Amino acid sequence: MRLINGLFLSMRPRQWTKNVVFVFPAIVFDARLFNFDSLGRVIVCSALLILTASSVYLFNDIVDLAADRQHPEKKHRPIAAGVVPVPVAVIAAVFLASVTLVISFAFDRDLTVILVAYMLLQVAYSLYIKNIALLDIMAVSAGFVLRILAGGVVVDVTLSPWLTTSAGLLALFLVIGKRRQELLMLGDGARAARESFKHYNLPLLDELLRIVTTCVLITYVIYTIESTTMVRNGQNLGLLTAPIVFYGIFRYLYLIHVAGEGSAPDEVLLTDRPLQLTLVIAMLAYFVILYVL
Repeated sequence: MRLINGLFLSMRPRQWTKNVVFVFPAIVFDARLFNFDSLGRVIVCSALLILTASSVYLFNDIVDLAADRQHPEKKHRPIAAGVVPVPVAVIAAVFLASVTLVISFAFDRDLTVILVAYMLLQVAYSLYIKNIALLDIMAVSAGFVLRILAGGVVVDVTLSPWLTTSAGLLALFLVIGKRRQELLMLGDGARAARESFKHYNLPLLDELLRIVTTCVLITYVIYTIESTTMVRNGQNLGLLTAPIVFYGIFRYLYLIHVAGEGSAPDEVLLTDRPLQLTLVIAMLAYFVILYVL
């Protein structure tokens, strides 16, 4: 039972939310959320991405075994702690990846291409890219963009390039914020925990945050302006959601700069009430604009 529980935790269930949040924009913003055929396909897509990501997490923990054991938090991960033996983790990772690809090939071959691209990207990240400063954060962000594209492919929706760009930049914003807090928390031990930290410092990461924050806000405003699905009676109601998005980003900046939070973004979301409320308000705003008015 301890082994099974360890395997489950190694699949990072707390991070599965990103495989839902970043897959649904395609049908949500195309006003097809209540098209049950499309909804069912997106749910299946999300489940396949969860399995894919789980296999990648297992692989990553196997590759990072030595570094994780020197990390103050990651050393408690089941594989690093010895709860899950490496051979068992290898078998589980291969099994999950294989089952996922077989199911996706029968379900949607275009989705299979994206899943293979995601797996290859993550394998390259775990083996090599994670050690290269700047490329490492860009590679993680690319994984989020692939999730968005997957959600569009399975329902044959052509995503707005501004929406895709906004989401990709938002992912980059969160990744940089996480790197900043890791560097701050680890201090002198940062270089031992992650090779790329040899080339990072707080001034650089803060400057990157400023640049990416500006880009996120600009691209999101442009998306709301050019979006046709949020126009009602000649008025572009999408702009009304901009202050909500702005506050959510500002709140996250407050948490990492003032409150000292900002580990994994999904963990922050699970604990910060203002961010949770912001997310709920944003969802209600989109729902009203797209499906009620």
